[in-house]
Amino acid sequence: MGAKKSQKERIIKPKFSMQLMWKQRYLLLMSVPFVVWLIIFKYIPLWGWTMAFQDVRPKTMAQPIWQRPFVGFQNFLKAFDDRMFGQTLINTIGLSILGIAFGTIMAILFALMLNEICFVRFKKITQTISYLPHFVSWVVIASIAKMVLNDGGMLDTALHTKLGLMSTNSPIFWFTVVLINIWKEVGWDAIVYLSAMAGIDQGLYEAAKVDGANRLQRIWHITLPGIKPTIIVLLIMGIGGALNIGMERQMLLSNGIVQDHAMVLSWFAYVRGIGNSNYGLGTAIGMFQSLVGILLLYIANKIAGLLGESRLI
Repeated sequence: MGAKKSQKERIIKPKFSMQLMWKQRYLLLMSVPFVVWLIIFKYIPLWGWTMAFQDVRPKTMAQPIWQRPFVGFQNFLKAFDDRMFGQTLINTIGLSILGIAFGTIMAILFALMLNEICFVRFKKITQTISYLPHFVSWVVIASIAKMVLNDGGMLDTALHTKLGLMSTNSPIFWFTVVLINIWKEVGWDAIVYLSAMAGIDQGLYEAAKVDGANRLQRIWHITLPGIKPTIIVLLIMGIGGALNIGMERQMLLSNGIVQDHAMVLSWFAYVRGIGNSNYGLGTAIGMFQSLVGILLLYIANKIAGLLGESRLI
C-alpha cells in the first residue's frame, strides 16, 4: 500500500505552458480535424435540445427557433406524468442491470476459457465462430429466436412443455432478451478482455507454476487482477450508458403480450415523439436520458476513483 502511495506521489503532471504546446505541436495539429469533426457533428446538433422547451409539431417545425411556442418544462412534466413512463423506466434499468452484470461475467468467463486453450488453431477457430453473431442483423437474430423460443417453438417441442419465455408479461422477458443478446455479443465482448490478458507478463505465470499454483489459482491471483483496470473502465462505460440501450432488439423480440415489459426509454421517445408528431416531447425524453447518463457516468467514475481503481476520466 505504501509503495502504491509513493508511486502516485512521484507522478508529477507537467504544467500547461507555451513551451509544452510547442513540444507537442504535431500531436495538437493531428487532433485538430478530430476536434472540428466533433464540434460539427456532436456539439452543434445539441442546439436541437431547445426543442425540449418548445411546442414543436409538424405545423411549427419549419418556423425559426425563436418563433416556436415556448412551453418551459411542460414537455418534461408531460413525459413524467405519462402512465407508461414509470414502467418504461423500470424496464430500461432492469434490462441494463441484467445486461451489464450477466454480459460482463459471461464475456470474462469466455475470455478466460479461450486464454487457457493451448491449441492455437482450435482457439482461433472458436474465437472466430463466437464473434460472428455480432455482425448478424437483429432482424435475423429475432427471427431465429422467435422460431426457437416462441410458444410451440423448437424448444417447447423438444422439452414437451410450455416455457412461455416470450409470452409471459413479466421480467422473465428481460432475461430472455439479455440471454439472446449475450449469445450475440459474448464473443465480441471477450476480445477486449483477451487483449488485456495478452498484456500480462508471462513470467508471473511461470513463477506461480514454480511455486505450485494450479490453474485456478493462477487465474484468480494473476489473470483477474491483471485485467481488473479493463473491467472497471468497461463497467463505468456500461453504467454511463444504462438508460441509452437501443430499442431495436426489444421491438423485434416483443409482441402484444409482453409489451409492458418490453418498452424502453428510446422506444418510448420514438412512440411519443415521432409517432405522435410531438417532437418537443420526444426531445425532452431523449434529453432526460442523456443527462441521467452523464450523471451515472460521473458517479461511477467518482466511486472508482475513491476506491483507488482505474477511472475513465
